[in-house]
Amino acid sequence: MDQAALTLELERRLVNAWPSFETELAGGWLLRFTRGYSKRANAATPIVQGASLDAELIEAIGASFAARGLPACFRLTGTQDAAAEGLLDAAGFVSHEPSLALTAPLDAVAAPDSALDITARPSAAWCKAAAAAYGGEKADAEMLARIVSRIRQKAAFATLRLDGEAAAWGFAVAERGLVGLYDIVVAPDLRGLGLGRRLVADLMAWGRQAGAERAYLQMREANETAFALYTSLGYGIAYRYTHRLRAAERRTGDRATTGPASIASRQPPGDEDASA
Repeated sequence: MDQAALTLELERRLVNAWPSFETELAGGWLLRFTRGYSKRANAATPIVQGASLDAELIEAIGASFAARGLPACFRLTGTQDAAAEGLLDAAGFVSHEPSLALTAPLDAVAAPDSALDITARPSAAWCKAAAAAYGGEKADAEMLARIVSRIRQKAAFATLRLDGEAAAWGFAVAERGLVGLYDIVVAPDLRGLGLGRRLVADLMAWGRQAGAERAYLQMREANETAFALYTSLGYGIAYRYTHRLRAAERRTGDRATTGPASIASRQPPGDEDASA
């Protein structure tokens, strides 16, 4: 499978694994809207190889986001037409949070940890605990619940326990030979104990049991600690992507930038968030 084909395969699974509230099609671009919660679900992303832009289409896409009170965000995965970046430059869109998509084989993963609790659907308690561990704008348990409750593929909502107490949370979605890992988070007072590493490994093991041959996740490129953790678990770079926002709209915070809490905060090894 060539680079563009792999990128599109992963991106299309992402649409199902992290659902949005609304979608629109504009040329070769998929527009997703979820009230500003997470960049992944509030951006225009190319869904065909060579998706092109022109000034009129950029304006139309911007109007769709503005109609929902959101800043226009373009998510560039490398599958868009080569001229798209220059057109966005000319329209005042600047790069924001370069990120990585990573993949890993699952042929050598061990069985899940006995301290891992998995449910097929997200409970209110899981959403509340995971959101509280994130804090900040991602503390919105109701919004998290609304997103993850829309997943229709086979999923695992995991809670890792330490001495019987819930300590880390995350979820995985399996679809057609791949399993995506999302929103790995550890309780703030328990970070630095390697629980994030255990949870990632356990969700990879679940994915193997669910029939997946490879795992994938996404992370912000600036987080060298997270990258070291994931590469130690067998992950390698599948592709790079970035977001384009107008400079005046590129602010810190989830709802302002249409992005989740940063994983570039240099958390202790083993406690990184597989999100971007």
